[in-house]
Amino acid sequence: MSVLEKKNYNDRPRREAGLFYFDENLKKENNVKALIGIDEAGRGPLAGPVTACAVFIPSQAAESLYEINDSKKMSEKKREKLFVKMIDLGVIYSFSYALPLEIDSDNILNASLNSMKRAALSVLKKIPFSNKEILFAVDGPHKMKDFPFSQKALVDGDAKSQSIAAASIFAKTIRDRWMKIIDGEFPGYGFASHKGYGTAVHVKALKHLGPCKWHRKSFAPVKSLCAK
Repeated sequence: MSVLEKKNYNDRPRREAGLFYFDENLKKENNVKALIGIDEAGRGPLAGPVTACAVFIPSQAAESLYEINDSKKMSEKKREKLFVKMIDLGVIYSFSYALPLEIDSDNILNASLNSMKRAALSVLKKIPFSNKEILFAVDGPHKMKDFPFSQKALVDGDAKSQSIAAASIFAKTIRDRWMKIIDGEFPGYGFASHKGYGTAVHVKALKHLGPCKWHRKSFAPVKSLCAK
């Protein structure tokens, strides 16, 4: 980064600039040229998929993306705006779903990590670096299992790393769009508004209509309703 670019970044709010510098320091500490952020959205809902995303931010795009932050701290409108901006600036990403059947079969943690791994392996094909030059930064305390490349698990990574925060925005935006499609397929549950989370409105509709194919049968109270 040039002296002018550093000055521009230092003129940003400290938190926003810090996300970029965190990634730069992480690359230096691990002696790599590229950092790929990994995050997921949708571990907690009663319905819908978990969506994982792997993101690589080219150096020429990083400064223009100073607004990036943890997706949970942004409005849907802000996430959509940044989603488009990142694509326009050439941010490289891949995503993967873990559908309810996989979640119920493997449990939510394993399904989430497997979805992350699929996204990570997919984005590798799009990155112009050798495997030894890349570090995967994974949000949360768990690393991806049986993953043959360098990775680092970062608790609250989406609040520290620009790359992980970008992945959180991609994952949340893609999942929210998918929940709106599901809402059209199964009206009455309110998927477009609550995105599958266990709100009072959702639980009331669930008790009235019963579970649909997008509900996670291993999650309470869906599990007890399925038993009935």
